[in-house]
Amino acid sequence: MCWEIRLIVSYLFVSQAFKEKLQYYCQRMSNNSSPELTDEEVVTIYLWGIMQNCTRIKDIYNYTNNHLRDWFPDLPSYQAYVMRLNRLEDVFVPLVEEIQKYFPKHYLKNASRLIDSMPIILAQEKRSSRAKVAKELANKGYCSSKGFYYHGVKLHILGIKRKGTLPLPDYVGLTPASNHDLSAFRQLTPYIHDCEVYADKAYIDALEKELLESQNANILTPVKKAKGQENLFLFEQLLSTSVSRVRQPIESLFNWIQQKTHIQIASKVRSSKGLIVHVFARLAAAFFLLAFNS
Repeated sequence: MCWEIRLIVSYLFVSQAFKEKLQYYCQRMSNNSSPELTDEEVVTIYLWGIMQNCTRIKDIYNYTNNHLRDWFPDLPSYQAYVMRLNRLEDVFVPLVEEIQKYFPKHYLKNASRLIDSMPIILAQEKRSSRAKVAKELANKGYCSSKGFYYHGVKLHILGIKRKGTLPLPDYVGLTPASNHDLSAFRQLTPYIHDCEVYADKAYIDALEKELLESQNANILTPVKKAKGQENLFLFEQLLSTSVSRVRQPIESLFNWIQQKTHIQIASKVRSSKGLIVHVFARLAAAFFLLAFNS
């Protein structure tokens, strides 16, 4: 899809979503209720810039200002654009949900689920202890898979397994970095029925397993060594390898989202509103590519 078509399709989709739903999340009760650059244009510029692999808002703004003035003649100053973008914070979560409606439906029935999380980093290592950005949402946590402390949040995705391609994100959540993955998973268990769920060792929990079994669902994780056990038995090793191989696509999904949107590094974010915009606008761009790129 060439950039012009992607820009047009993005604008048409965003405009339709605003008309049907999103307008109610950003109603204005002031004299400036009809700005020259519309909310639809503000969102479209940002999503399109992310899909063009721009990493910063300033890069997106500068490209639009220098090359797309004919498309967006009412583009304001950079500071005004950032202010408008952050004021539309509440739009991006329902926008993600609207895009998910266009995912293929035939994968939903009895398909296996894959669950995992990834860190969204506002500050890392030594800076993580002093960081106070977006303290309503973020705090200090430890990324065990990569072995570092960071100040930020965790992005959780429960995905629908597909053969030979990336999983389809079914449920998305955001928690402070210090929260255990199980705390997010517990919020999702009421929506998991009649399927298998593949997860890593962080999701081992007897109570949750019993709950899932009562819903005709089964959570499968690598085998954890018992206290004092030096090595797993051969069948336990084989089971762990099999589960890890099945859940590998959810790790590939996170890597793909990072590659396409640069979602993981949020060091330029300065507020809770900015963090919500950073995370869910990038998810919207990634999900848009999953839904419409063909």
